[in-house]
Amino acid sequence: MAYFLELFINGALTGLMYSLVALGVVLIYKSAGVPNLAQGAMVMSAAYVVWILNSNGVPMALAIVLGAVVMFAFGMLAERFLLRKMVGQPIIMIVMLTLGLEIFLRGFGPGFLGAAPKQLDIGLSLAPIIIGDVFINRVYLLGGIIALLLIAASGLFFRTRLGTKLRAVSDDHISSWSVGISVERAIGISWGIAGISALAAGVVWGSVQGVDWTLSELLFPAIAVVILGGLDSVLGVLIGGLIVGILGSVIPGYIDEFAGGGTRDVVTSLIILFTIMFRPYGILGREDIERV
Repeated sequence: MAYFLELFINGALTGLMYSLVALGVVLIYKSAGVPNLAQGAMVMSAAYVVWILNSNGVPMALAIVLGAVVMFAFGMLAERFLLRKMVGQPIIMIVMLTLGLEIFLRGFGPGFLGAAPKQLDIGLSLAPIIIGDVFINRVYLLGGIIALLLIAASGLFFRTRLGTKLRAVSDDHISSWSVGISVERAIGISWGIAGISALAAGVVWGSVQGVDWTLSELLFPAIAVVILGGLDSVLGVLIGGLIVGILGSVIPGYIDEFAGGGTRDVVTSLIILFTIMFRPYGILGREDIERV
């Protein structure tokens, strides 16, 4: 029973850390109506920014704050010089643009700074928290708390005047323009906020596994979280993250020794497959029905 509880708790915390990555995808889709496939590389880039600042003598707390400013600016610049040029283009072309940005960033960061993992020390002890026979990773616990706080803040944000404008932009660009909403500015802000979410994920995950190109691979479980929870649902990010994390921990924990390992990716793939087949709009996503 203790083994199951350990898998369950650490899986739930891991899922919340996946939610940090997925939150950026949902924020952009909910604000701009664009699936962002560059979020994994943005997480990696944010972690590199914090590492560069900290390794050059900037205290970690200040490095994180400055990193948030840099990532917000990156999001605004991405809208200004990349996405704005795609206005009027089919949505698939915009998706391919974000994928191209993902591939570029994934190669640029490690190519410029070296492929060896960089250590990111956020000051937490490596010793686990022990409750009875259950061991809990301290960084995972911190990551879970940060994820809950950011998800709650995002939910409240979309109830504000600015958040309502961003949702309007997602629903219809032309109608938003007609009532005086700056669509370009709204999309830029959504990318900037997604950059801050990427920073939180990059710092937490970077402290766990080091900072290198593998951080960009977090896009895969994050996509599973987004698809399961719903592309436009902030609460769905929380629910989807918990489900993906728990299933991705408990199931491999019992069958990896028989399957030879590597079943976590299989579980994640099956979650994506079955969700698309049986509930393509996710648990809490909005179901749009189009008549042809």
